[in-house]
Amino acid sequence: MVLRTLLAVVLLVVSPLLSANAAGAAPAPKAGAVALACNGYVALTYDDGPNAQFTRPLLSALRSAGARATFFDLGSRVQQQPQLARETVQAGMWVGNHSWSHPYLTNLSAAAVAKELGDTQNAIRNATGRTPTLFRPPYGATNATVQTEARKLGLTQVIWSVDTQDWNGASTDAIVRAATSANAGGIVLMHASYQNTVNAVPRIVQGLAAKNLCPGRIDNTGRVVAP
Repeated sequence: MVLRTLLAVVLLVVSPLLSANAAGAAPAPKAGAVALACNGYVALTYDDGPNAQFTRPLLSALRSAGARATFFDLGSRVQQQPQLARETVQAGMWVGNHSWSHPYLTNLSAAAVAKELGDTQNAIRNATGRTPTLFRPPYGATNATVQTEARKLGLTQVIWSVDTQDWNGASTDAIVRAATSANAGGIVLMHASYQNTVNAVPRIVQGLAAKNLCPGRIDNTGRVVAP
């Protein structure tokens, strides 16, 4: 009886040490190790925010998945909800210019385009302390006038290579299939306006990882690079 008791005590003492040694033999990957597995980068982008219902859940989903994304926000909505724009930046995301009121910019004069973009620059700067360098024209509608006025404000135009159709009622499964079809350097269009889009986040990140692709950043030339 005494022997069994002593053996139990020894096991209680030794077991944690053995576990610790085993953990030490195979340390967890360092924070930067994920980047080493990336053979390329895909930009996840979300238009039309900030959205009082979906921006925070979307940010939470992205953070949980270890992903960063670019939010092309509307100036009028940033003015109404500056805290959400600040939270977007604080969460490690990037905020771009998506115009003030989401018009077809190609139908506007140069002065009107300049106001749409300029007012949005000011709203985002005032809310976040950062001045956007990226711009996405609503509906992807652009022309020489739009691009000229954007350049005057130091903005690089960004369209997309994959449209998930989340704006058109796409299911979560359909959004995931579309987003994970992207190749290295791809830019995925989504919107900060739908629950299906929020639900798709973890599966999109997992699906890209299966292709050795990681969520990336859009640089000032419009290329998708490491975050």
